[in-house]
Amino acid sequence: MAFKYTPLEDLQSGYAELRKSFQDKKTLPLKFRRAQLLQLARLFQENSHDLAAALHADLGRHKLEIFMPEIGPIVTAAVQAAENLEEWNKPEKPAVEEWRSSWDTTIYTCPKGIVLIIGPWNYPYGITMLPFIGAIAAGCTVIIKPSEFNPTCAQLLADLFPKYLDSSVYRIVNGAVAETTALLELKWNHIFFTGSGHVGRIVAAAAAKNVTPITLELGSKSPVFIDAANTDVDLAAKRILWGKMQNGGQVCVAPDFILVPRAHQDNVVEAFKKAYQKFWPHPKGALDPLSELGGILNPHHHARLTALLGRTEGNIVHGGNTEEYRRIEPTVVKDVRLDDSLMEDELFGPIIPLVPIEGVDEAIQIIRGGPVPLVIYVFTDSEETKNKFVESTSSGTLVLNDTFTQVGVHEMPFGGSGDSGYGSYLGKFSFNNFVNRRSFINVPPSFEPFLGYRYPPYSEEAFQALSAGANIKIPDV
Repeated sequence: MAFKYTPLEDLQSGYAELRKSFQDKKTLPLKFRRAQLLQLARLFQENSHDLAAALHADLGRHKLEIFMPEIGPIVTAAVQAAENLEEWNKPEKPAVEEWRSSWDTTIYTCPKGIVLIIGPWNYPYGITMLPFIGAIAAGCTVIIKPSEFNPTCAQLLADLFPKYLDSSVYRIVNGAVAETTALLELKWNHIFFTGSGHVGRIVAAAAAKNVTPITLELGSKSPVFIDAANTDVDLAAKRILWGKMQNGGQVCVAPDFILVPRAHQDNVVEAFKKAYQKFWPHPKGALDPLSELGGILNPHHHARLTALLGRTEGNIVHGGNTEEYRRIEPTVVKDVRLDDSLMEDELFGPIIPLVPIEGVDEAIQIIRGGPVPLVIYVFTDSEETKNKFVESTSSGTLVLNDTFTQVGVHEMPFGGSGDSGYGSYLGKFSFNNFVNRRSFINVPPSFEPFLGYRYPPYSEEAFQALSAGANIKIPDV
């Protein structure tokens, strides 16, 4: 399947058609939106094995690591959005003072307009389609730009979209830097970007030129704290290793580094070794052909990771082997200092640095001293430790006693904070990205006698009546 770049003239004409479709209110009827949501579900359900084969070709991921975090959630989310469409779009009637009760005070949800979604390479279906579902439900027209680092996946989506979805309102644009740059020069009503902080800043700067609202979903060094005296260390190691090995560690929510009490560091190392043996009991461990460990994106990324391992001053106590450019064995490194090469930036690979500390207070101090992470993971059975992290740290998400799983919880928002981005999505929170809350009131003519005070010439009586709000009683502390 040859990867075909979208010609720039087709990009421009497609954009114009989508804008016209929105102006013509083609996406406004809920019946249309529901049909398109269910068609998206059918696209992924009926072509699931071809989609999985494409992703395996691009990244070497096992089908379980494709169906569980990507294809399954997309089908489920699209059906759920179709079922909740009327409720999500229902006008709201806020409570108002009695004297305004006849004003028909209402909040309507209105689609923002034409939307650009720029997808990442590491989860090219899920992280692209879950916000797209929200945009369909909101009544927007959408152009999706998949990553060029997934050429097989991107081309398959481009081929399938016209067979299931209305091309006058939803389109795939394929390409690389030139095509993305051309897209960012256009006027959008919302941009949704998932990727690196470097590219995120470029996208945000382009959006700012047109005062375009934007959702940024960026990565971070998501820390883990193992409260070793108050948790099952073996279970913690198993769950951390599982989260770290997803997609070869190339996940924005991967546990990046582990803060562990110094006295328990060796116990944690042994727990990782045990978990490793259970996961990959093959002759060559994780690099055995039977392991089906996810591959590294490309030689450049592989070289970056191996260079980090070569520069670290920590002790590599398990793993560290590589296989050409496609795979790197999950690697545990202990005695890592905060100024080590492994702590410079988000790892985005199967390396597990252990940073020895004194305890929970130092862990919190270290986390608070860095950029706000996308996720903080804490393994503890202590209510006191949990409360300290809830009250004393900031992050997009806080997860106790597991890793990775919050991505599939569609009843809660998922998104960054500060350096890890802004805005959120999943379920109704995806829908919320792409609608404006439009307030409405209808002030009847019969109220004119009561509004007379506001007109010039102003009087002291008018001032006393209309400034009363400044003199309300303020409660005691």
